[in-house]
Amino acid sequence: MEYEWKPDEQGLKQILQLLKESQSPDTTTQRAVQQKLEQLNRYPDFNTYLIFVLTKLKSEDEPTRSLSGLILKNNVKAHFHNFPNGVTDFIKSECLNNIGDSSPLIRATVGILITTIASKGELQNWPELLPKLCSLLDSEDYNTCEGAFGALQKICEDSAEILDSDVLDRPLNIMIPKFLQFFKHSSPKIRSHAVACVNQFIISRTQALMLHIDSFIENLFALAGDEEPEVRKNVCRALVMLLEVRMDRLLPHMISIVDYMLQRTQDQDENVALEACEFWLTLADQPICKDVLCRHLTKLIPVLVNGMKYAEIDIILLKGDVEEDEAIPDSEQDIRPRFHRSRTVAQQHEEDGIEDGNDDDSDLDDDDDTLSDWNLRKCSAAALDVLANVFRDELLPHILPLLKELLFHPEWAVKESGILVLGAIAEGCMQGMIPYLPELIPHLIQCLSNKKALVRSITCWTLSRYAHWVVSQPPDTYLKPLMTELLKRILDTNKRVQEAACSAFATLEEEACTELVPYLAYILDTLVFAFGKYQHKNLLILYDAIGTLADSVGHHLNKPEYIQMLMPPLIQKWNILKDEDKDLFPLLECLSSVATALQSGFLPYCEPVYQRCVNLVQKTLAQAMLHNAQPDQYEAPDKDFMIVALDLLSGLAEGLGGNIEQLVACSNILTLMYQCMQDKMPEVRQSSFALLGDLTKACFQHVKPCIADFMPILGTNLNPEFISVCNNATWAIGEIAIQMGIEMQPYIPMVLHQLVEIINRPNTPKTLLENTAITVGRLGYVCPQEVAPMLQQFIRPWCTSLRNIRDNEEKDSAFRGICTMISVNPSGVVQDFIFFCDAVASWISPKDDLRDMFCKILHGFKNQVGDENWRRFSDQFPLPLKERLAAYYGV
Repeated sequence: MEYEWKPDEQGLKQILQLLKESQSPDTTTQRAVQQKLEQLNRYPDFNTYLIFVLTKLKSEDEPTRSLSGLILKNNVKAHFHNFPNGVTDFIKSECLNNIGDSSPLIRATVGILITTIASKGELQNWPELLPKLCSLLDSEDYNTCEGAFGALQKICEDSAEILDSDVLDRPLNIMIPKFLQFFKHSSPKIRSHAVACVNQFIISRTQALMLHIDSFIENLFALAGDEEPEVRKNVCRALVMLLEVRMDRLLPHMISIVDYMLQRTQDQDENVALEACEFWLTLADQPICKDVLCRHLTKLIPVLVNGMKYAEIDIILLKGDVEEDEAIPDSEQDIRPRFHRSRTVAQQHEEDGIEDGNDDDSDLDDDDDTLSDWNLRKCSAAALDVLANVFRDELLPHILPLLKELLFHPEWAVKESGILVLGAIAEGCMQGMIPYLPELIPHLIQCLSNKKALVRSITCWTLSRYAHWVVSQPPDTYLKPLMTELLKRILDTNKRVQEAACSAFATLEEEACTELVPYLAYILDTLVFAFGKYQHKNLLILYDAIGTLADSVGHHLNKPEYIQMLMPPLIQKWNILKDEDKDLFPLLECLSSVATALQSGFLPYCEPVYQRCVNLVQKTLAQAMLHNAQPDQYEAPDKDFMIVALDLLSGLAEGLGGNIEQLVACSNILTLMYQCMQDKMPEVRQSSFALLGDLTKACFQHVKPCIADFMPILGTNLNPEFISVCNNATWAIGEIAIQMGIEMQPYIPMVLHQLVEIINRPNTPKTLLENTAITVGRLGYVCPQEVAPMLQQFIRPWCTSLRNIRDNEEKDSAFRGICTMISVNPSGVVQDFIFFCDAVASWISPKDDLRDMFCKILHGFKNQVGDENWRRFSDQFPLPLKERLAAYYGV
């Protein structure tokens, strides 16, 4: 029987009163409403009142009825499984009976409610839902059809996976052909729903859609010229996704698709243009990009370049006419969350630095991030960037004529777009641009003082994209003028320019490194002055610029006058910030770089910094224990505080060396590290292993008593699934081995097999390979008897990974280890001796006693095989190797 329910007049009045109050802007009223709602949720029929207001109480105004439905939706989300059966059934039947309400707002609300119920795992328990909605699509009544389609679109978005599983008996086999029939419906809104529904199943290559793929594509083409923007947008979106998953089906039509997308990228409706512009971005990732696009570049490039101009609305939203805003405080939502990049210990390679640290300072989306939503300008610029990387200098004939016109244009917004174009092609077209740079760079440096802030800010970014070239020229030609002007921009009166200049300067620092040393006083002067001037958001970027400076010039920063300039403002900020303030992250990172660079110069500041880091770790661990014991009572801590603190402690240990000893002696840092090394979050383990290695180097006497506890943990973390954790654990083991010497013996079985496995894995990242090889060499150096028997299993990858790193302490100890192992087990190297010769030849200047070891092994091998065999053997050598070995070692 039908669930009969009549509201109680008094109760209904009370609920309507509540709905009215909840529309009040006053926060005190809002709070009272929240409490009232909590109380009412205890009554089983509260939700029945809510559905009644939404669907039956036609006398009420629509916003109130819709609100009633939205509150019900939140209750469904929170407590649906506690609803009495009768209430659930009543809500479900009311939803289906009112999906065709004459008001678009009420239809949409009912649709949201249906989807929310469905997403609570109810698609199984509501078997009539999908068949009912599908049959309502055939209704003569427009509202019913539109309402049902709206609900289906939301269900397809929320529950795409379960719709394609056996759980529901594959309803898509019926739904998809049904949706396709509506592509030709007379109502634009319905056509749009139909395409949007099918689009949900492209990326997952859903079987039911793949069966109808040809008819789907045919129907899409039929909608190509649809007058409704929403339909055109969904058609573009479909083609972009098909490009990724069913390129084979699009290829025969590619010429007409490219033409269509060119038109759509210039669509009057910005949303359509944006969807279409994604097409070029996606196409650039496809191997056939070059073949497909080469003959369309003449048309495409001007369209993309045109899309890179600020739209009027953007200029208004960006307050493009407000030049001076440095005194206006930032609102909190302007400040994007930062992500801390944890410490990874790496060899200094030829290129300096780690290859897996993504250079995220110069991405295209940095240019206008207050509008951090994706827009046509950003998409066009990103597309040009990736196409420049595909076509390289072949793009230039299409770009240069346009650039000439744009860069010297009297209208500032046009000139600005030209500067963005120049930055976008920097990476892909660098070689071809070099002849023009001697003229362009001075022009850009001039643009840094343009009277428009938006021109100044984009110029900072574009110049940073050419920093590498600037630094490769004699410093007085471009580096000095660029640096002088950028530093002025760091003190600009416009916040957006300050931000762009700080980011660009950080990129310049990374490229220039010690080239900056002559200008240090001037640079520090500016950065310290900015401290007093910046609002919140830019302060965080300033910390980054200072940290990068310290990384780039290293110990050159350690001069009393520089320390006197830099440290007081940093420490002052440090003292103001509370322990739970996230601004500590960038400041801690910055101090970590500064401590590493200043070395003993940091001593006067180290104690309070050290103490606070230990406290942060301790607090976070304590909070985590409380949360694990009673999750409903205690919140989970933000472990980033602990990670950043561990990294700063590493920086201190690295910078202060043995001077950190007394700080470690008076603290419980080793106990805390023992807990951190077992944390379930990989980044925490990664940072604690880095710290372990640094403390091992700085003050092993305090680490040694814990080795028996630490080694088994290190062994279990030699898992290359977590690259950085594995890398740091490997490095720490090597540092411990050097300190332990022969006492390392009992721990070798815990780690050796994993290390040999890692060095032999295909596709192991370079940094990890090098660290593994060094650690294996070090273990062999201190315990040759234990490691040498396995020599044959790792000698070849060992030699190939270490021939590329420069001479340093770590390489030295590793090679001593390999020589010692060869003397214990000479037969282990015989098959791969040529690789050993090559690795030896990679040394520029080994220490005398190491050179003697090399000599002994080379001559020993030569004598062993005899002159004739040696000659045959060494004839396989490349000439430079042959000459080197003869010159250095006389073989």
